[in-house]
Amino acid sequence: MKTLSRKVLDELSELQSALRKLAADRNAALRMFAASRDAATQDAQREFWLEFSWADQEYRAAVNRLAQFCRAHRPSRT
Repeated sequence: MKTLSRKVLDELSELQSALRKLAADRNAALRMFAASRDAATQDAQREFWLEFSWADQEYRAAVNRLAQFCRAHRPSRT
């Protein structure tokens, strides 16, 4: 198995760090949306939903970037 270069490891670390932050943001938005169901007006609930939806899209994009990175750097089968 080939060892990854320092530059590639740094890129992986940045992708993982971004994913963790976006996951935390997404989870917080989901908690706020869930809490709003019984404590907020419909307009406020819609805003919480939109915020969660945006955070979810950002999270999914980060997952996709990490998956692309992993595909690009997986060991070749020979």
